[in-house]
Amino acid sequence: MSTVAEPVEQLLYRPEEAATVLRIGRSMVYEEMRLGRLQTVRIGRRRLVPPEYIAQYVELLKREAENSA
Repeated sequence: MSTVAEPVEQLLYRPEEAATVLRIGRSMVYEEMRLGRLQTVRIGRRRLVPPEYIAQYVELLKREAENSA
């Protein structure tokens, strides 16, 4: 029997962590959240970003890139 814990998939990202994942600046994440382009969930006063919302945001960026080409 192993005592090593399996890594747990992160379910929610702080905006700073979402910025790291997306490789954009923290202020850009907050701006995209403010514009409604990057969705969040609220827990109390905190705004957190589920991984599926990060994926949706990336898909939005890809669609915009295709439409501008």
